[in-house]
Amino acid sequence: MSHNPFVALPPTPAQHFRLYLFAAVRHLLDQLPLAFGSRESALESFPFLKGYEGEFAGLGLKGLNPEQASAWWQDALDAWEDAIPGHLPLRALRRAAGLDHPALTMLLTAGLIEEDARFGPVFEAAQATPGQRRPTTALLNAWWRDDSDGGRVRARLRRLQELRLLQAVNPESPRLEWALQPPGPVWDALRGEAHESPAPWATHRPPEALRELDQLIVPDALRQALGRLPALLGSGEARAIVVRGPRRNGRRTALGAVARRLGRGLLEVQGTAVADTERWKLVGPLATLLNALPVAVLDLAPGETAQLPSLQGFDGPLGLVLGRHGGFAGPAVERALTLTLEMPDAHLRGRHWREGLGEAGVAAVDLDVIRERFRMTGGHLRRAAGLARAHAALEGRTAITPADVRRACRALNRQALDTLAAWVPATGHWGQLSVASETARELETLESRCRHRERLQQFVGEALGPHGNQGVRALFCGPSGTGKSMAARLLAAALQMDLYRLDLSAVVNKYIGETEKSLNQVFTLAEELDVILLLDEGDALMTQRTAVQTSNDRYANLETNYLLQRVESYDGILIVTTNAPDSIDGAFRRRMDVVVDFELPGAQERWAIWQSHLPPAHAVGGELLQEVAARCTLIGAQIRNAVLHASLLALEDGGVIRPGHLDEAVRREYRKAGGVCPLRRESTSPAARR
Repeated sequence: MSHNPFVALPPTPAQHFRLYLFAAVRHLLDQLPLAFGSRESALESFPFLKGYEGEFAGLGLKGLNPEQASAWWQDALDAWEDAIPGHLPLRALRRAAGLDHPALTMLLTAGLIEEDARFGPVFEAAQATPGQRRPTTALLNAWWRDDSDGGRVRARLRRLQELRLLQAVNPESPRLEWALQPPGPVWDALRGEAHESPAPWATHRPPEALRELDQLIVPDALRQALGRLPALLGSGEARAIVVRGPRRNGRRTALGAVARRLGRGLLEVQGTAVADTERWKLVGPLATLLNALPVAVLDLAPGETAQLPSLQGFDGPLGLVLGRHGGFAGPAVERALTLTLEMPDAHLRGRHWREGLGEAGVAAVDLDVIRERFRMTGGHLRRAAGLARAHAALEGRTAITPADVRRACRALNRQALDTLAAWVPATGHWGQLSVASETARELETLESRCRHRERLQQFVGEALGPHGNQGVRALFCGPSGTGKSMAARLLAAALQMDLYRLDLSAVVNKYIGETEKSLNQVFTLAEELDVILLLDEGDALMTQRTAVQTSNDRYANLETNYLLQRVESYDGILIVTTNAPDSIDGAFRRRMDVVVDFELPGAQERWAIWQSHLPPAHAVGGELLQEVAARCTLIGAQIRNAVLHASLLALEDGGVIRPGHLDEAVRREYRKAGGVCPLRRESTSPAARR
């Protein structure tokens, strides 16, 4: 029987799986006399098995005894495999995991019911266990053990379970009664199926779906480093590649390009699976079966470390995706090389916009303007471009306008940030803010610093450039109602950026370490989306560190220390307001790029505030308004409330604000504050009300 009938079979993973499945069925048929007394009795009870016997006869097994058939089938299968150069999942698994043909045949036997449900009653009858339609450990031991076994069958079963290729359906039962099954993702991959989502915690992309290295929008130096990686990983000099940087910034795309150069796909594993020992053990065999580079995607908080055990059943490199914070350890990441993918500069952002909007979209907008204005990660830029096209299509247009881009970016921001921070409408201009001249100059400096924050790092000397980041941190100090929050809104309007107020109730947590994680999440999102982050009443978080007398003091100091480091490394625009600057730790003040002091308004500032708040058609005389501005030391918030109340009185009395309305509104503010109004009483005369 020198002729190999397998030669004519298609050289595909599905055919390879079918040959191993037939080997499992053939072995099952040879064992049936043990359970049913004779082969004929078993075939009579389960007539569907005759169909399999017919297929085996057609492949050349007719007339061979079980021992001869087993050896012939294995030799023919080996010869067929040797002639196929491509990826065969079962062959790759056998080599990477150190399995032999009997072990793979046992694995396929445990999964026969997945392919043909009629095998369920066969297993149930063979085990004399009502309702148990999967083979047990005892049954597989009995079917594969012979007099010269020496424990090899038990060792194979143990190895298959260590690799998570087999799992017990009833682990609470004695070991010999364990009913074994292959996990769903493993069985699909054994069949040669490569699903986009092989498991809820994993995503797979084949090599042809990955970008080439020369298609990446990255700095040239990084592209060259990525180009050298395949040789280093292939030779074993490096066993893992770590890519750090902001989320949605092309980290996984870069690893995908390396995987494609290696001839592999990409298997992305989310952090929840990395922390789950059972799932992580499944990653190795799954990556081998899919011929993929496994990539663990982790989102770690500062000070957090992920432990990555070695990947059994896999003999290739590992990829690791991390943010700027957190660490990793374990045998799986030994001999790791680390690359950092920073936020794209203006030139690279322009390339993202060009690809995302298309030539027609770029022709309709000023590319130089939007690439300077929207400093986001590459992934967010591409998503914003897609949303901009959708906004135009919604209005029946093919041409994209700058307004479409702004709406798209705002929608993107709100999708990501609304659960952790509150969007603050930002409209108006600096002329609406009445503050002291020194405060106005500092605000002008702050606006200039924000506008030139990217160019500034390129302009300074070597001693400053490499060590700084492009973040701007500002501290607004002053009593309540002096215009701090309004100044933040006007700054956002001047820069045409979104403003988000941090919701302390959403981030402060009584559990140790959770506050830091929530803060890091907000800060990271704000950096990636390039929005202005407003930390109102910042003294609630940035308190003075105290002497450690209790455990509460120690953990409070740890939170403060974390916030100090995070503020210093923050790469966006952060505004912190406080009514109590003395309670803020001095280290925070030193880390601020701009400190703006808001003082109680003087008579001149109060006059300007009154003028800007009163409607143009008011009937309040200049003499009364001057007296109110000079004698009534109200802050901006109180003046606003007074104008609103005067307007309400006017709506019920002719629709025009008159002196009496204003007088009553001012006195009401003093009553609310528990003070005495300094206005002269004659201002309340009937004549004054007209």
